[in-house]
Amino acid sequence: MGNVFRPKVIGVVLLVLLVMVGSAFVIPVPLPAIILPAEPIFCIGGQLVEGKKGLACEGGFPFTNSMLATLMVDLTLLVIFVTALRNMELVPRGLQNAVEALIEFFYGFTEDVAGKENAPRFFPLVMTIFIFTLVANWWELVPGIESVGWITKAHGEGGWAKRELLPGFYTLVREPGEYILVPWLRTATTDLNVPLSMALVTMVYVQISGVRALGLAYFKRFINFNSFMDFMVGILEIISEFAKIISFSFRLFGNLFAGTVLLFVMPYLVPLLVPLPFFALEVFVGLIQAFVFAALALVFLSIAVISHDHH
Repeated sequence: MGNVFRPKVIGVVLLVLLVMVGSAFVIPVPLPAIILPAEPIFCIGGQLVEGKKGLACEGGFPFTNSMLATLMVDLTLLVIFVTALRNMELVPRGLQNAVEALIEFFYGFTEDVAGKENAPRFFPLVMTIFIFTLVANWWELVPGIESVGWITKAHGEGGWAKRELLPGFYTLVREPGEYILVPWLRTATTDLNVPLSMALVTMVYVQISGVRALGLAYFKRFINFNSFMDFMVGILEIISEFAKIISFSFRLFGNLFAGTVLLFVMPYLVPLLVPLPFFALEVFVGLIQAFVFAALALVFLSIAVISHDHH
């Protein structure tokens, strides 16, 4: 406990508090523009221009801020696992111990839900979904995410004035103006395309696993003419498969986008230390949403390989 109260530690804490207090009064936090679609930050083979609805790509392929955030998530995972497993020890410790404990826990969880026979097939997808979603969600809390980027004209209401901090570097201030911020990095899971792509991959693999386990008999879940009731149940099963994609996508997207908006609004309304509990809340929400996504994927995979005749 004595190490916590070293003069250097106290000095760093006081400096952080001083910066927070000073910035709250010198540069009041403006409310960022809350936009659903991901925004292009540069163009591949084209030119980035100011359009009527913000930045747009004129020719070429638009590279969005959520794409860059997704690459940062991939890089983060690569660094974590390379660092943890580079010099493996028989008795793990440190980061290696944490990674192995996480993998062991999830493999045991997969065995409990899907059984020992199916666990080796399902575990890679379920584990990948969990760690990717978790890191993507927690990137939301990294300083600079969605607060550093291009300053462009708002082309509508809700803009702010800009002030020059250093030569060539500007900040938005809480004064009426015509500018908004287009961040270079946007939390990947707040772009609907990312949860939707994971949902599509999951549900396609669910169908593949069902066919692999049951053969053509798997389709009796959806097409069954034994009776009128079986036929209607099959129609409902088809609808439910598409509904799973929608629920997968919007559950993750909605929770993370709402959390991002919350983190935007709180420093705007009440600066200083009041927003800190909401950051802690988002740590918990990010973990729960990653686990729920992975757990539901595992449940759907487990159901798909069970013969319909057993019910």
